[in-house]
Amino acid sequence: ISEFKSTTFAILKHNNACGVASRENNKNAWKLALESDPQSAFGGILISNDKIDISTAKEIHKLFYEVLIAPSFSDEALNILRENKKRIILKQLKVALPKLQFRTALNGVLQQEKDLKTDLESDMKSVTKISPSKEEIKDLIFASKICKHTKSNTIVLVKNEQLLASGTGQTSRVDALEQAITKAKKFNMNLNGAVMASDAFFPFPDCVSIAHASGITSVIQPGGSIKDKLTIDYCNKNNIAMVFTGTRHFKH
Repeated sequence: ISEFKSTTFAILKHNNACGVASRENNKNAWKLALESDPQSAFGGILISNDKIDISTAKEIHKLFYEVLIAPSFSDEALNILRENKKRIILKQLKVALPKLQFRTALNGVLQQEKDLKTDLESDMKSVTKISPSKEEIKDLIFASKICKHTKSNTIVLVKNEQLLASGTGQTSRVDALEQAITKAKKFNMNLNGAVMASDAFFPFPDCVSIAHASGITSVIQPGGSIKDKLTIDYCNKNNIAMVFTGTRHFKH
């Protein structure tokens, strides 16, 4: 959640986001985050980067969830939230987080640096004849932040700074995209004019072809495939904007 600067609400399930939205206040951000996937939100982890006020508390109190995390809470909000005695309410503190990660491996331990890179507009290299609009650039950055923290292989679909759907932990990028599209349609999310983020390059143009058929108009990906030109050529023929970042976010 620290990746986002404007008021943002996220709903997490098994360390993957099933709903994220940025808006002018927490209540509206919450409503749109829940709209992304109200089914998965049940029993999830809720986290916001802004104060939980009474109006937001009344809305999220309607849902069964396990944990709520935020930097602060109004007294009135806490009175409502504490009505459920099994609910865990945590205050997010500003602390220096470790820059290293450790994973057990047989009889040893793997040490690696955390992925601390956040893709910005300055990192984007437009590789197609048309470039993303200002609104699409905002959504591409938003989508890339979510994509970075989602289990690979992943595809993230975003529109108007709202997560529409994502494909998580799939064995192929096509599977991840098809999962995301199916999920978006299930909850009546409109993909026309949406953007797509991929945590790794496309080895073939199949993903941009499937995305185009669903109404997606802009793509962010690291690039680096020996067949990048095939994907670029498809985008140029179909008026899709695509940017490369040069950074692969591969969460395993």
